[in-house]
Amino acid sequence: MPSEPTSISEGERSGGARAFWAQVADGGHQPLRRYALAFALALTVVIGVVDYRTGTQVSMLVFYFLPVAIGVAATGWKTGVSIAVLSVVTWLISDFAAGAHYISPLIPCWNAAIALGTYLVLVWLLASLLTLHRELEQRVRQRTAALRDEMAERERLEKAVLDIVERERLNIGRDLHDGLGQHLTGTALLAQAAARDLEERAAAEAPLVTKVVNLIEQGIEQTRRLSRGLLAVGIEKDGLVAACAELAATTQEQFRIACSFRVVGDPLLSDTGTATHLYCIVQEAVRNAARHAGAKRIEIRIAAGADGITCSVRDDGCGIPARPGNPGLGLRIMAHRAAIIGADFALSAPPDGGTQVRCHLPA
Repeated sequence: MPSEPTSISEGERSGGARAFWAQVADGGHQPLRRYALAFALALTVVIGVVDYRTGTQVSMLVFYFLPVAIGVAATGWKTGVSIAVLSVVTWLISDFAAGAHYISPLIPCWNAAIALGTYLVLVWLLASLLTLHRELEQRVRQRTAALRDEMAERERLEKAVLDIVERERLNIGRDLHDGLGQHLTGTALLAQAAARDLEERAAAEAPLVTKVVNLIEQGIEQTRRLSRGLLAVGIEKDGLVAACAELAATTQEQFRIACSFRVVGDPLLSDTGTATHLYCIVQEAVRNAARHAGAKRIEIRIAAGADGITCSVRDDGCGIPARPGNPGLGLRIMAHRAAIIGADFALSAPPDGGTQVRCHLPA
C-alpha cells in the first residue's frame, strides 16, 4: 500500500529531527551547534526579506522569535542576545526600506526597545530552561551510572554468596563420603564380626546384631547417595546427568513414588557452576513435588539441542497454589538461580493437571 512507506519515512524524519535538536540542546556536539547557528542567521535574513516584501502593514516581529530561540539552544544566551539585536536591526531596516514613515524618530526607537526587551525575556527563559534541562540530564546520567554500579555490585555479591554455598555443599558432600561414610563402614565391619562370633556360639542375640548390621549398611548406602548427589555435578564430566539420575533413584526410594529420569541429546556442560545451578533447580522442583504437591509420579527430563539445554520437572500433584504475587521461597530461589546463569525459568500448569517447572539455558 502506498501510504505505509510515506508514514514510515515521516516518522523516521521526525525522530531524526528530535535527535538532532536533542544533541544541539545538550551542547555536546560542536558541528551540529555550528549548523544550528548558521541556520538561525540564515533564517533571520529570510524573515527580514519577507518582512520587506510584505511592507509596513504586516508585522513580522513574532517570527524573529524562532532564530532567537535556535541561537540560544545552539550556543547559549550570548548568541541569543546577539541574534535578538540582529533581528531588531533587520526589522527596522526592512521597514524603512519598505517606506515606513513615523511622525517622530522616538516611535521606531520605542518599538525597537519593546521588541528587544521581549526577545531578551525570551532569551532568559530559554537559557534557564536549557540549563535546568542539562542539569537534570546530568543528574539522570549520574544516577543511572550509580544504579548500574550498584546492580553490578549486588550481582557480584550474590554470585559470591552462591559460590560460598556451593563450596560448602561440596565440603559437606566430601565430609559425608570421607568422614561419616568411612566411620559407618568401620562400624559395619565390627558389627559383622560380632554377628559372626555370636552365630558361631549360637547366641540368642545373633539375629538382633544381624539386624543392626543391616541398618548400618542401609545408612552407608544413604550416605553414599547423599554424597554422590552433592558431589557428582562438580567432579564428573556428565555430572548433571549423573546427579539427576541419582536424584530420581533417591526420590523414588525415599518417598515411595514413581520418579523417572529421561535424557534427550548430549547435555554436557563444561562450566560446573552452571551445571550445579541447573541441578539445584531440578532438585528443588522434585522436592517440592514430593513433599508439598502430593504427587504420585514425577518425571525429570533433560533435553539438549541446538538452542541450548532444557531441564523440566513434571508431576501429577495438586498443581500450583493460588497465591498470586506471593511465590514461595523455593520458587524464588529457583528463579534467582536461573537468572544468575542467564536461563529462562517458567512455572506452568499442564492441561491434564499437576505442575511443570521448566528451565531453558540458551546455547
